Amino acid sequence: MMDIQNSAWEIVRLARHPKRPTSKTVIKELFPDFIELHGDRLYGDDPSIIGGISSFLGQPITIIAQEKGTTTEDKIYRNFGMAHPEGYRKALRLMKQAEKYNRPIFCIIDTPGAYPGIGAEERGQAGAIALNLREMSRITVPIIAVVLSEGGSGGALGIGVGDSVAMFENSIYSILSPEGFASILYKDSSKAAEAASLMKLTAADLYQLEIIDAIFMEEGGLHISYQSGFNHLKSFLTQELNRLSQIPQEKLLEKRYLKYRKLGQYHIN
Repeated sequence: MMDIQNSAWEIVRLARHPKRPTSKTVIKELFPDFIELHGDRLYGDDPSIIGGISSFLGQPITIIAQEKGTTTEDKIYRNFGMAHPEGYRKALRLMKQAEKYNRPIFCIIDTPGAYPGIGAEERGQAGAIALNLREMSRITVPIIAVVLSEGGSGGALGIGVGDSVAMFENSIYSILSPEGFASILYKDSSKAAEAASLMKLTAADLYQLEIIDAIFMEEGGLHISYQSGFNHLKSFLTQELNRLSQIPQEKLLEKRYLKYRKLGQYHIN
């Protein structure tokens, strides 16, 4: 893991590479029997979040994934992976369904952030994300979250409270984009590369800070070849599902609480 040599800005660029695989590719490769479910039963369906049921090594599993899209038309349809509140409500509905039927939950994070438009705010964007954070902290089945490319702010956290959290080597996870950080810190978004070096947003940084639990190495970048990286992901899921499934429910919730309590105390101090 310490062989990661790319600078923070190079990793940001790789995370955003137009040919980098999206969540749909992960699902196609690892969960070929995936059945997508739609809607939040309140407002509508949000294509920027894909959710449904599948199996993994013979075990039923619920999958929730942020999807950026691939072609221009698909990216517009998916809103570039920036979810509306109905997307987070759909995700929570499927998490509750997973809890009811005792299915582990696998979340794929890939978003620059939640959609900040007026309509999303009017429909309760902040409240939807906050509700997911609260409810994910007490869902009684194992939750595994993986950052595929970008994990931006509360938009990522809205499906990111996991018992195990991992990242791909050339992915990023941060409070906001480097451009946004530079606009605040330097009053100049063009200094994004300089800001990225300060933000501790790479997988190597976050592993060292004990915020994530594992890194999946890539062969030059997932846009070149994703098979090796996906094999690492498959091995991690196998290992973690086996480990987490053996932890009693009460202990699982306690360990999840302590995991995030520790992170909160770390940042406060």
